[in-house]
Amino acid sequence: MKTKTPRLPLEKEQKLVDSVSVRPIRPDEHERFMRKLERYHYLGDIQPVGERILYVAVSSNGGWRALLVFCAAANHLRYRDRWIGWTNEQRRRRLALIANNARFLILPDYNVPNMATRVMKLALARIADDWQEQYGHPLAAVESFVNPALFQGTLYKAGGWVELGLTQGCGRVGRDYYTRHNKPKRLFVKELCRNACRGLQAEQLKPAWAGVEKKVSPRCTQKAKEIRSLVEHFKKVSDFRSRIQSYPIWSLSTIIALAYLCGAPQGPKDLAKFARQMSRGQRRAVGIRRNQKREIPAPSQSSFQRVLKAINAKEVEAAILAFQEQVRGPAPKGEMVAIDGKAAKRSQGEMLLNAVTVPSLYYLGSEPVPVDKTNEIPVAQAMFERLDLVGRLVGLDALHTQRETACRIVQEAGADYILTVKGNQKGLRRTLQKRFTATPLAVFPPSAQDTDICLD
Repeated sequence: MKTKTPRLPLEKEQKLVDSVSVRPIRPDEHERFMRKLERYHYLGDIQPVGERILYVAVSSNGGWRALLVFCAAANHLRYRDRWIGWTNEQRRRRLALIANNARFLILPDYNVPNMATRVMKLALARIADDWQEQYGHPLAAVESFVNPALFQGTLYKAGGWVELGLTQGCGRVGRDYYTRHNKPKRLFVKELCRNACRGLQAEQLKPAWAGVEKKVSPRCTQKAKEIRSLVEHFKKVSDFRSRIQSYPIWSLSTIIALAYLCGAPQGPKDLAKFARQMSRGQRRAVGIRRNQKREIPAPSQSSFQRVLKAINAKEVEAAILAFQEQVRGPAPKGEMVAIDGKAAKRSQGEMLLNAVTVPSLYYLGSEPVPVDKTNEIPVAQAMFERLDLVGRLVGLDALHTQRETACRIVQEAGADYILTVKGNQKGLRRTLQKRFTATPLAVFPPSAQDTDICLD
C-alpha cells in the first residue's frame, strides 16, 4: 500500500470492510480480472506461472472490491531459503508448498482503512484448502515482495508476516537465466500452519504434503568427481556396438546407475528425460562426447533401448559390485542373505532374482528369471554356486521350501536356511504343527545346525 497517515475507518467505511468476502474467480471472469489489473495495478496484469489461484473480494451485493493473485513461488530466494532451513534439493522438490502473492490490488473508491488487512486475512484463511481442492495438496507458507520506493509493507506487518530482508535485485527471464534490474524488493513471508518451516526442512514430509514430491522428477545430485569415480568401474563393460558412438557404453551405463541412485524411473523414456535434466558438467563427467556444434548432448530414448537390450549383464553386475565395495566396503559377514524375485516395471512378466544382505541391504547379485515363475527355483539353486554363502543364513519365500533347495544350501553352499511354510503347503504344514506344537518354529532336515522353517 502507498504511504498514508494512519487513521481509523469511518462507520460507513467499517461496514464496507465487514461486508467483504473472498472467493476464487470463475473462468468467465478471468478477462475482466486481468483488465482491472492492467488498468489499476502499477505493475499491470500478469501471466502467472505454475499452480495459481486468482481471488476477488466482493461485497454483499457482489461488487468487486479487491483482486489477489497467488502463483508459484520464486525459485531462488536466499533469505527465504535460509528462513526455512531446507537444502537445495529439498527446495527443488518442495517449492510447490509455497505460493507467491504476486498481485494485490484494492480497487479505486474502496481503499479504506482495514480493507487490505481484512481481504488478505480472508484469502489466507482459505487458500490452503482451495489449493488442496484444485491441486491435490495444501500450502505451507506464502511469500510476497514489496517495492520499498513505493510502499511500506504495512499490510503485511499488520497481518503477522515476517520481513526477511531485501532481494538482490534480479529478475528471471528464462528457465535458469536471471538479469539484474537493480530494484531490490522487501521480502515478506508467512507460515500458514504451525511449524511450517520445521516441516519443510524435515527428512520426510508429513503425509498431507508428501504428494508434491511425487510430481517432481528426480534429478542427478552427484558431483562430477563422484560421477567420474563411477565411470571408471563401467569402463570395464565391453561395448557390443561395432563402431564408435557419440555415447560410449560406459556413459550410458553410468547414467542408468545414477538414475537408480537418485530414485528416478529407469525405463528408456524416463532415462532420456533424466539425462536431459543433467547439467552440462555432469554429462561431461559421464564421458559424453561433444557433437559437431561443440555441445554435450543428452542420449535419446532409442540409445537407452539398445543398451538395455544388448549390454553384458554380468559385466554390469561386476562394475556395480566393485563400486559398492569402494563406497561401502566389503559385504557384512554376519548378516542373513535374502533371495527374492521381483518383476521389473514394464518388463512384460520378466523377473530378476536378487540377493541382498539383511538388514544393511548390501547387494550381492542378480539372475534373470524366465517369464514362467516356476523357473525361479533352479535359478535360485544356480545362484548358490556363485555366491559366497559359507556360514551364512539364507532366507527364501515359500516357493523354495523343498528338500532339494534345502540340501543345496547346506551341503553345497555351506550355509543354513530359513524357509517359509504357507497355508497352501497343507501336508508339510500339518506335519510340522503336529510335531512341533510347543513352538512356532520347526526344524527341517537335512540342516545339521537346526536351521528353522517359519510357519507363516
